Amino acid sequence: MLAYDSNPQQNSLLNALPRHTQERLSPMLELIQIKQGQVLYELNHPLFYVYFPTTSVISLLNLLENGTSAEIAGVGNEGMLGVSLFMSGESMHNLAVVQSAGHAYRLKGSILRQELNRSGGRRDGMLQKLLLHYTQALFTQTAQTAVCNRHHSIEQQLCRYLLSTLDRLPSKELAMTQELIANMLGVRREGITEAAGKLQKKGLINYSRGHITIIDRPGLENQACECYKIVKQEFKRLLTHYYPQVSSDFISPPRTLHKVMPARYIHK
Repeated sequence: MLAYDSNPQQNSLLNALPRHTQERLSPMLELIQIKQGQVLYELNHPLFYVYFPTTSVISLLNLLENGTSAEIAGVGNEGMLGVSLFMSGESMHNLAVVQSAGHAYRLKGSILRQELNRSGGRRDGMLQKLLLHYTQALFTQTAQTAVCNRHHSIEQQLCRYLLSTLDRLPSKELAMTQELIANMLGVRREGITEAAGKLQKKGLINYSRGHITIIDRPGLENQACECYKIVKQEFKRLLTHYYPQVSSDFISPPRTLHKVMPARYIHK
């Protein structure tokens, strides 16, 4: 049985939908538990579902022929995995891998398309507007990540990565190994070991056996490059208007959630 510690309104996109849309989608949302390292989208494979994380974080990775990879974007409770389906794509040239285990709601791509057609015929077209703005914000994140990986130090990249992940989770403790972080940033593990050691000596984090605890968040933000704030501000600029009650720190501090709407479960 899945522990019911997650509800659809913990995802900001779902929470921002009009009440009638939420009620219509509710029976078709499936709550799933996803594990760290689980592959949700394979490279160039057909896409059948979109995912709305609530207590999990998913990474979009570019994979090279030599087997190396790097994260180009992350998706947490601020958004949706599967914008390619929204943009009429049938597959992705990326991997989607679970970075932090937790819960997510998934929806069949065919149902999303039906809802988009319905939304497009309405005067407000709220779902289309939300997804267009979210996709634009996601593009900004992807572009800024490319700049960051090219021009900033591993220590700065690590700070950005930790802060962005922290914003999407309800805890100050992150369960991730140095090897996982190195794969996400596309750098050698030794570089992460050195950078994490520096941050720990400065009293900003504590690292022990695959767990990172954030001790001094303001200090960590001061050590990060401008990329973290640029992406966060762009998400705020594009989505705050549509998120009257935001449930993701990636956009703004959590607020009171709407009444929980029912959802059916699948057990995995």
